[in-house]
Amino acid sequence: MKRHIVRIALGLALMLVFVGHVAEFYNIGLITRLDNIIYDTRLALTMPGGVDPRIVILDIDERSLDKNALGRWPWRRDKLAALLKKLFDEYGIVIAGFDVVFAEPDESSGLPVLEKLAQGRLKGVGPFQSALKELTPQLDYDAIFANTLKGRPVVLGYYFNSEESAVQSGAIPKPVLAEGAFKGRNIRFTTWRGYGGNLPEFQANAAGGGHFNPLVDADGVSRRVPMLAEYHGAYYEALSLAVIRVLAGYPPVEPGFAEEQYSSKSYSGLEYLKAGPVTIPVDDTVSAFIPYRGKRGSFKYISLADVYFDKVPKDELRGKIALIGTSAPGLLDLRSTPVGSVYPGVEIHANMIAAMLDNDFKQKPAYMLGTEVVLLLIGGITLSLLVPLLSPLKATLVSLLATVLITGLDVAVWSKGGLILPLASSLLMIAALFAFNMSWGYFVESRSKRQFTELFGQYVPPELVDKMAEDPEKYSMEGKSEELTVLFSDIVGFTSISESLTPKELSQFINDYLTAMSLVIRSNRGTLDKYIGDAIMAFWGAPVADPEHARQAVISAMAMQAELDKLRVQMIERGWPAIRIGVGVNTGSMSVGDMGSKLRKAYTVMGDAVNLSSRLEGLTRVYGVGILIGPNTRQAVKDVVFREIDRVKVKGKDEPVDIFEPMGIEGQVEQNVLDEIDLWHKALKAYRAQNWDEAEMELSKAQRMSPECKLYQLYAERIRQCRIEPPGADWDGVTAFKTK
Repeated sequence: MKRHIVRIALGLALMLVFVGHVAEFYNIGLITRLDNIIYDTRLALTMPGGVDPRIVILDIDERSLDKNALGRWPWRRDKLAALLKKLFDEYGIVIAGFDVVFAEPDESSGLPVLEKLAQGRLKGVGPFQSALKELTPQLDYDAIFANTLKGRPVVLGYYFNSEESAVQSGAIPKPVLAEGAFKGRNIRFTTWRGYGGNLPEFQANAAGGGHFNPLVDADGVSRRVPMLAEYHGAYYEALSLAVIRVLAGYPPVEPGFAEEQYSSKSYSGLEYLKAGPVTIPVDDTVSAFIPYRGKRGSFKYISLADVYFDKVPKDELRGKIALIGTSAPGLLDLRSTPVGSVYPGVEIHANMIAAMLDNDFKQKPAYMLGTEVVLLLIGGITLSLLVPLLSPLKATLVSLLATVLITGLDVAVWSKGGLILPLASSLLMIAALFAFNMSWGYFVESRSKRQFTELFGQYVPPELVDKMAEDPEKYSMEGKSEELTVLFSDIVGFTSISESLTPKELSQFINDYLTAMSLVIRSNRGTLDKYIGDAIMAFWGAPVADPEHARQAVISAMAMQAELDKLRVQMIERGWPAIRIGVGVNTGSMSVGDMGSKLRKAYTVMGDAVNLSSRLEGLTRVYGVGILIGPNTRQAVKDVVFREIDRVKVKGKDEPVDIFEPMGIEGQVEQNVLDEIDLWHKALKAYRAQNWDEAEMELSKAQRMSPECKLYQLYAERIRQCRIEPPGADWDGVTAFKTK
């Protein structure tokens, strides 16, 4: 034992690192992220699934916002009043909850203008004054809506704001618990600096109101809802709880505390909230975990336009709880959740209401923190003392047994007791102790592994470096000729974008962009060659041979465009310009190896095939597409749907080449897209045959499917020019480019 005293002491110190995280002395982001992943996985594996028939979501969807339906949001309040009357009087819903805020007066009727005239220029005009008095009840849409709310079980939503500049606008309902309700208790309420409420006359006439703020974790995912939010010392209920209380006849919210002997300074003792027949377990922030029933669509969605225009059978809504919210991307109520990265916020409230009706919540009471600390101490001390004394095989078996035991306990308390026991700290501690003990005495890695990590680590994904190190004799940096696939990407209009940003913003902008794109390339086994300003160069097939290098490059190009769609949303939210990129991909014979000068070298590729890829990237702007593929790449990739774009001669090459745009994996491309591609190919064939009428006819069909497509506009102009100046009988349909 004495021989291992330093090793044991270091193991115990390692254990205390994890204990400190769990005891909340500091936060280790990796552990938190892994805990979130484990929680999300458990949730996904145990969700009941199916569609809950008790709750319907009346959706302000894209169809409802169409100008031929109800038009853009916000809608006139008289329309909303008519809609509410119809829902209660004709469809027979039992309650309506709004996941939207009515913060601004509706002046669309022009009443404020008329009233201003009545007090000014037309003050003495009797007929005008009489007509205005008669018309006011019909034109005061807010009053119409407020009167419709009166006497009906309607719950309005509002939001709290935690920003420094937060203001108080509109009206919110009275708190469910007054200031001082939790005096003397150490409870970490979610606190806010401001709110955005409804017009006072609306809130005064509604049956209730609740906030619709979920808690957003550090990874941007919504897993909990604060059932009580503290504002200026008073406590306000969530929208879902407000709906349940109105349904139950306004029972008071009663805090449920643990027995006094279990209370301590680190444990508030607040375990649940009770409202009539409903008991809601809460954590140490007085939040409840959202019991997602399934993925998006676990509750029936009905377009509000269909309700308004009487297209919904009455029985579909009779006796239902109706939540009115939006799934339209433009109204910005889409959230990231454990069950979907784009999830309507209104469905979060539906999940909460369903769980309250069933009294079915997963719970993480505050005492689970103490449970986790005890488990870490028991496991950590045992492993720190035992593993140094064992052989590698026995130490491995003991570590695996500890992993199985803690995982089994976690699964048992989740499935049997509905308790959430964080698992990441225990698993990572076991792994860390095992890795530490197994690596003791083996700090010096093999020379070949170090060499390959140094040579190739900055270019090649780590898993390929490991594979290369297994047989280092097969690989070298010497130049050789290989058939590879190369990719170039570039930001469209980067100069103007860079001029619109401060140096600090530009640095963060380009770092975020290059990181996101590089991760995509590496995840598809690509070798990062270099960054040229905002441009990226990568290739596939070297230094580790890959028979599918062309396919990997095409898949990467499509994945880069998909990742850019996500990144673009984040950039717009930060006030940065929306960006587009062009990507060129080409396959061919090229030289690969360590090239450069005596002062600086790099592992890179050179050759005509590389130059063509760069030219293709530049041509994406001409044709208005995101990706262009060379002919060799097209021939090598069999399971991707391509659209032929043109036959071109690029600068520096005399031979024409066919260029293509990848549209998606076969079997995953929607039929309407396939139909449009077919129309386009017919138009292109007729164009090359100089059959201008047929080409124009097929092109117009395709244009009707995608009116904004720059490619179609380009060819329509070409056909027009060819009619004016026919190209001649020897024309081969090739487009020659004189510039790069």
